[in-house]
Amino acid sequence: MATSTAGAPSHPHDADYTKSYNIWSVIGASSAGTLIEWYDFYIFGSLATVISTYFFPKDNEAFATIATLATFATGFVVRPFGAIIFGRLGDIVGRKFTFLLTLLLMGGSTFAIGLLPGFAQVGALAPILLLTLRLLQGLALGGEYGGAATYIAEHCPDDKRGYYTSFIQTTATLGLFVSLGVILITRQYMGEASFKEWGWRIPFLISIALVVISYFIRIRMQESPMFARLKASGKASKNPISESFGNWFNLKFVLLALFGATAGQGVVWYTGQFYAYYYLQTILKVEYVTATQVISIALLIGTPFFILFGWLSDRIGRKWIIMAGCAIAVVSYIPIYQNMIGAAGYTPEYIKSVKDSTTAVLNKKIQLLSPVAATATAETQGFFSFMLKPDKAISARKDIVSAQKAIAEAPEGGFSPIVAVAMTEAKLLPKPDTAMLVFWVVIQVLFVTMVYGPIAAFLVELFPTKIRYTSMSLPYHIGNGVFGGLLPTIGAFMVINTGNAFAGLWYPMIVAGITFVIGSILIRDTKDKKLWDEMEHLREEGKAV
Repeated sequence: MATSTAGAPSHPHDADYTKSYNIWSVIGASSAGTLIEWYDFYIFGSLATVISTYFFPKDNEAFATIATLATFATGFVVRPFGAIIFGRLGDIVGRKFTFLLTLLLMGGSTFAIGLLPGFAQVGALAPILLLTLRLLQGLALGGEYGGAATYIAEHCPDDKRGYYTSFIQTTATLGLFVSLGVILITRQYMGEASFKEWGWRIPFLISIALVVISYFIRIRMQESPMFARLKASGKASKNPISESFGNWFNLKFVLLALFGATAGQGVVWYTGQFYAYYYLQTILKVEYVTATQVISIALLIGTPFFILFGWLSDRIGRKWIIMAGCAIAVVSYIPIYQNMIGAAGYTPEYIKSVKDSTTAVLNKKIQLLSPVAATATAETQGFFSFMLKPDKAISARKDIVSAQKAIAEAPEGGFSPIVAVAMTEAKLLPKPDTAMLVFWVVIQVLFVTMVYGPIAAFLVELFPTKIRYTSMSLPYHIGNGVFGGLLPTIGAFMVINTGNAFAGLWYPMIVAGITFVIGSILIRDTKDKKLWDEMEHLREEGKAV
């Protein structure tokens, strides 16, 4: 029986190839490293609200939060550059070497963030150092996913590629899940005060141990059999960047992959997981532990559906599962978030009861206002209403009476971010229905699994082996890193500047809608692509070992 230079069987139908330990060892080794990289990447986002004033000035909380989210977003923006750098390396040198390198780069950067001094110690140098390490993380992740997805796909039988590659799709969600779990355990063990002071460093620092373990798992892996055979035949690409983006035939598929698949997939992914988490804490003012539990339970429930939709894509195709996920998300987001507001306790009845009770308090306490507070209240009167000049309202909210006034002036049965802020300061927050919050987040995670479960197989099948790493990595990381990664920052900015609790959803709805139109009309399904035909061609030429 012929075998490749990588020691893998020459064809997926060879008996040795079908032994479960072969493909599962490949999936396990690839997924372990990718999970750790996602864990490293998402610790920062999960801790954004905790560390915002550590690396930025404390006197402007809103600015510190936006600046921290923007720093988080830079790691996404730089991912396409990592895709080009490491994609080229992976198509020239090999898949294995490249994702060993990205693993070490990511792990080292994450560990270093845990050692950084804060703004109080080194001033403006603190955010500069943080940004630098965040950029290195983004570069590393830009090279990681394409390598891991390609590596698994190039070991898979043609008729099970969606199923097997779906396991690598679970690693991003599991990485987020693990990061939330580590943070929650550390936070509860240390106590809130110690965690905010220095304990937030622990999740960053312990990641180095996970990286070392993953490195030793990966170092034992063989090169992808397809790439090894391609390189042995002398047909490997000499300039994968030029071949991927320098000719219209392949560039056309790169653009279709971006606008007809990964852009919509990216915004649906980040809405259903990261933005939902941000929304619970920042907009709905759900307590941190409760919000973390809601997201963690939802992710745990939803994760098996990545594999279900990957498996289903081998039978009915990748395209329409991804398109359906985008379309359903577009029409469902506003109703879902309306229901999340109610599940968080902001029912019309509760808001009305708060308005009624605080009106009496206002009448008694208004005379106790200092001249400064009274002036601020007068200037902002009427501005606490839904969608009306929230910046001026927020500037006057420090006085408890101003907070109560915001609630009293809320529209009948209405909710706005200003009302939530006011209730927080007046200590009148409602009690959330945790089970219902979990339910509405699970629905969003299901959309995520629809668009993300089949995407690795879909991208792998669009491009030939010699330029696959480079060609698939760029549209994936622009779609996820730029379109998806910017979502939390854009969403926060839109909510703050409009006062509209749903304004942050307009962006993912528009992007997912565009993807649905382009993907439905211009993209063909890829499930019948036979990657192993390339292997057979090389073997017939007698150029494969």
